Amino acid sequence: MSTSPTTETLRFQTANPYEREFGYSRAVRRGPFIAVSGTTSIDPISGQLLHPGSAYDQARAIFAEIQRAVEGLGGSAKDITRVRMFVTEASDADSVGKALKEALGGFGPAATMVVGARFVSWEMLVEIEADAIVL
Repeated sequence: MSTSPTTETLRFQTANPYEREFGYSRAVRRGPFIAVSGTTSIDPISGQLLHPGSAYDQARAIFAEIQRAVEGLGGSAKDITRVRMFVTEASDADSVGKALKEALGGFGPAATMVVGARFVSWEMLVEIEADAIVL
């Protein structure tokens, strides 16, 4: 008798108002794969934007929220294999990169940073997506 890996889809939701408004999940797990949606520094409890004016602090909050979502679906920071960072201003690239290194530098995920992005709120300076594989 053979068994196949689970294909159950698990979802992680927060109080982020855009999740409800647009109908998406913060993160989704199917089998060993976790995809974390573009994440901004929206407080997961209050739904309010954290750290307006600081791309570094927004990025730190975002990486914490990404890790929380991955952990909520059974993974850990070491399982994060790729991040995609979107930044509004080139002058913020170094500080966002610093936040990446502080949060995940010990695990060395693949990474892309795109500069010149615009988001649903002008106060959002950074948005980050992540993928994880839980083995």
